[in-house]
Amino acid sequence: MPTVPTARSLSQALREAASAEKAAVLARFFKTGPGQYGEGDRFLGLTVPQTRRIVRAHRGLPLAETAVLLRSPFHEERLAAVLLLVDRFERADETGQKEVFDFYLGHARFVNNWDLVDVSAPNIVGARLLTRDRAVLRELARSQSLWERRIAIVATFAFIRAGEARDTFEVAGLLLDDRHDLIHKAVGWMLREVGKRVGEDTLRDFLRENIRRLPRTSLRYAIERLPADERQRWLKA
Repeated sequence: MPTVPTARSLSQALREAASAEKAAVLARFFKTGPGQYGEGDRFLGLTVPQTRRIVRAHRGLPLAETAVLLRSPFHEERLAAVLLLVDRFERADETGQKEVFDFYLGHARFVNNWDLVDVSAPNIVGARLLTRDRAVLRELARSQSLWERRIAIVATFAFIRAGEARDTFEVAGLLLDDRHDLIHKAVGWMLREVGKRVGEDTLRDFLRENIRRLPRTSLRYAIERLPADERQRWLKA
């Protein structure tokens, strides 16, 4: 009889693959020092491919067990949790997808680093809202939580893949005065993807309208794929 996966068995598998040396490197990379965005985050020391392999062996972990991982102080356990949620969402029917969507937003405070957001927001929040009302994105964009604001903009990647830019532009507009570099980067990333997947002229229209408010980092990310001479003109604008 097959063994039923549990949060404990997944945690044990992560620890067996852990590396103290990698953990130290990751702690520096994810800015865990005092006052930095990842302050207090702890690492076991695994690569993302290692974590993904362990997650595949624990597919079907119940949501209650996934919640245990999501509340972990260890980054890789939270990463495993969001990867499990994405997998569950992609394999679920309508009822199951709503359950995952509601669970994810209800636990968004634990999706608390940029990589956790980026691997999950488009594939759960964005995917769920493709054919539904998207007002929740405006709520998230106005949140006091850095990570909920990042969820709002990165979730729109799902719409961009479908050839839509309107909601990306609207959420980006709400975030133009945001002070955090991680939001500037996310906004610029999504704008760049609009240019790549929806159309450069669509991107240019947004830039012309918002160039005076667009943070420098966002602008640099947004124009990365434009011709070099045009990039210089935008940077001087």
